[in-house]
Amino acid sequence: MGRAKDALISGVVLLLRRRKPRPLGPGERERVVPPAPDNPGWELTAVLLLLAGAACAIAFVVVYVLDRLPAHTQLLGLSLGLSLLFIAAALIVTAHRLIVTEELEDDYPVQEHPEEQELIVQVVEESGLTRRRLLKLALFTAGGALTAAVLTPIASLGPAVDLVRFYTTPWWRGTRLVDEHGKPYKASDIEEDNFYTAFAEGSDKEALPSSLVLVRLPKSSLELPRELAHYPADGIVAYSKICTHAGCAISLYRAPLFQPDEPTPALVCPCHYSTFNPADGGTVTFGPAGRKLPMLPLLVAPNGELRAAGNFDQPVGPSWWGVRERRPR
Repeated sequence: MGRAKDALISGVVLLLRRRKPRPLGPGERERVVPPAPDNPGWELTAVLLLLAGAACAIAFVVVYVLDRLPAHTQLLGLSLGLSLLFIAAALIVTAHRLIVTEELEDDYPVQEHPEEQELIVQVVEESGLTRRRLLKLALFTAGGALTAAVLTPIASLGPAVDLVRFYTTPWWRGTRLVDEHGKPYKASDIEEDNFYTAFAEGSDKEALPSSLVLVRLPKSSLELPRELAHYPADGIVAYSKICTHAGCAISLYRAPLFQPDEPTPALVCPCHYSTFNPADGGTVTFGPAGRKLPMLPLLVAPNGELRAAGNFDQPVGPSWWGVRERRPR
């Protein structure tokens, strides 16, 4: 705290004090272009504008991460626009008020209070701060914050914070499958050639991992890989309702009437027509989806109710750069 306090005091002193001309050293010639004018007020203005620009750029990053804020798009535009405005104003002030643009000739004023000035110079030197360094630090802070704001939208390629929610699901062994009204499904309720939507009992129905699609297939038509062979229950298979392409809801089921002449049964996403085969573990047969639908293992309870026998075999939701790094939990 002591060093921070000293640095803050030194910074204020630097901005407010008059600059003492440095005497010429041996072999040095008198400057043709005079040093920057002594404008502590404008220097303070430039520093404050740069810091305000940095604060707005940081606000852009915060608003981007907290995507649940009201008027989210407007806040993004406002924060980034103000950041650019403040930094531009700081650069204008620096160019017009702090940088020498013409040759000036004037006598140095008579030194006043030399002892106090020497003391101030000593404090500044011992603190490690100079006026130029303070202005550079503010400029680098604003530039760094603005760079972070510009690069933040790269996070749209995949989540970078709060990753737990992308892997956590409400499913565990024994969780009952219920309809939209909360009524438990029984295995006898699921008929062939029909499409059913189910939810985890007691879960938020709007949460991505909560919803399922249920279909019953003839046991002879199932062609599941070995690791998924125990997932169906009496021919009933359950998959995440969320398409692995862009996160739309699977809401179409193709159940051909005349097999094998017609295509096999399929789950279809209506947004971009990604098509998944429910008979072989939800693999992609058509469309832009880059991976199969996550499959949920099922069991039939003694009272005939459908229940989860565990968790999904893959993370739920659209694919992103880290989707294969972890498993659902």
